[in-house]
Parts: sequence; structure tokens; C-alpha cells
Amino acid sequence: MLPARGMQVSFIIPLYNCLALTQACLASLHATVPRDLSHEIIFVDDGSTDGTRAWLASLDSPEIRVVLNPRNLGYAAANNRGAALARGDLLVLLNSDLILTRRWLEPMLALHRRLGPRAGVIGNIQRTVATRAVDHSGIVINLKAKPEHSTWFPPRWLRFVLRSRRVPAVTGACALISRSLWNDLGGFDEAFLNGAEDVDLCFRTHAAGRINAVALRSVILHHVSASPGRKLRNEANSRRLALRWRNELERLAYHRWCWNYLDREWTSPHPALAHPDARAALFYSLRLRRTPPAIAVAGMRANMDLELARWEKLLG
Repeated sequence: MLPARGMQVSFIIPLYNCLALTQACLASLHATVPRDLSHEIIFVDDGSTDGTRAWLASLDSPEIRVVLNPRNLGYAAANNRGAALARGDLLVLLNSDLILTRRWLEPMLALHRRLGPRAGVIGNIQRTVATRAVDHSGIVINLKAKPEHSTWFPPRWLRFVLRSRRVPAVTGACALISRSLWNDLGGFDEAFLNGAEDVDLCFRTHAAGRINAVALRSVILHHVSASPGRKLRNEANSRRLALRWRNELERLAYHRWCWNYLDREWTSPHPALAHPDARAALFYSLRLRRTPPAIAVAGMRANMDLELARWEKLLG
């Protein structure tokens, strides 16, 4: 299902070197974008030195626009500059190391339309180019209260009835959001440098009452972190996210903490499954109890305290 007549989609693709991957990404975009979709492609070059800028200068297509950053500003700033110039009602953020496949966009557009005014950030399934293993089916929160990619993917029979999955966040490598919501939220926070800005944005959309979700019938290929220096600031970005969203990160991990606790009890030589804590954890895990058990709240608080102490030692 395509957007209503007259609605335009702006594809925003930040670049930093990796010219061959960018060329392959553009070719796959041209091959898969619906023919009747009014759209534009905005490349934002973030200081490439490998011939990318000469290639951009050679492009002669009315739907392509180019932004040249004076220096490397980082992923968040590059996307923000592209979005500031966008004319589409919908923004689709794309990493330059993607290979887009047949009918990848339509399920994302359909899910956004289905959610209507509740729509937040829409993601999709991403497989690695090298192995075709699922690398992303949404972002979840682990037992250290840190974001990580979920690799859960429903079997084929279930995908006939299950078209989407609500998640706390999705990766910005391939994400769809309305331009009006993006502008209301102020886009990416540029204090995050090449990491966690997508999770922060998704948390802000959720705080605004929107739903973040994955379109399970949209599947693409991703080279995964191909840009040089992509992970150099991971620890600093994770700490910034934790300091801003500590309560939310802990809350999102309560169910996982309870399942982990129950697994330890079930495999223990002396299980204590009759203990009130275990019963409370089981009922909460099965969503028969709305409030998290005190043992889970204390456990996640302790886990976060350990991470904050580690970051203080590592980063000062």
C-alpha cells in the first residue's frame, strides 16, 4: 500500500567513504522503489575522501539532491542536515551499505499507515550480506539494561498472519518516520556520536505516545557497520543513553530479568520455585501480573549500578 496521492517520500542516505557500497545501495534503491511513488533521494556526504564526492558530482538525476558537509560531523548530524532539506511527508533513513530487496518498502509504508496517528518509528528485518543470518528484527534491552539487536524472526507460516511486531526501538540503518514527528522531536540528538541516537529517538517517540514497530514482511540485506570508525564511541554513547533513560532501560529489561531468574531456578540443584519471589517472577513473565516483582526491580537496579561504575572507571 502506497502513501496517499501527492505524498512524497524522502530517502536520506548519509555517506562516509565506502563508495562501492553506496553505488550498490543506490542501484538497489532504483530497482525496488515503487514506480508510482513520488520521492527524492538526499545524499549527505560527511567528509568522504575516497572519490565519493566526485561520483556525487557526476550524478544527473532530478530526484537526487546532494549535501556536502564541510567536515565529518557524525551520523546524527548528517541525517539531521538531510532531513532539514527534505520535502517528503515521510522520511526513510537508509545506511549506504544496504542492499534493498524486492518489495522491502511497501510493508513499512503499510504498517505506518495502519498505525495512523499512533505511528512512531518503523523498522524492518535485516539480514547480513555475508551469511544471510538475521541481524536485526528490532532492538531490545538486555540484562545489563543496554540495547541490543533482536534476531527473532517468525517462521514462514506465522508471517502469513503476523505482519508486525512492536518493539522498544529499531535501528536507524533502515527506518521510516513521518517528517512532522521528526521535526516535533528535533531529529537525532547530535550529542550521540555514531551510536545510540536511533534508540534515543525511539524512546522519545514512545514518550510522545507513539508506537515503534517492525514490519516483518520487509526484509533487506546489510553489510553491518561498514563505515570506518563506526564503533569507536560505543561506550560513551551507551553511558549517555543510560544516564538519560535509566528508568526506561531498567523497566524494559524486567521481563528478561524474570525469565533469566526462573531459568536459573529451574536448572538449580535445589530449585525454589515455590518461593513467593519465583511465583511473582513467573506471573509477571506470563503477563498475569502487571507490576514487576521487587526482586526484578532490585536486580536491574544493581545491574545498572555495575555498568555505571564500569563506565566511570573506563571513561572517567
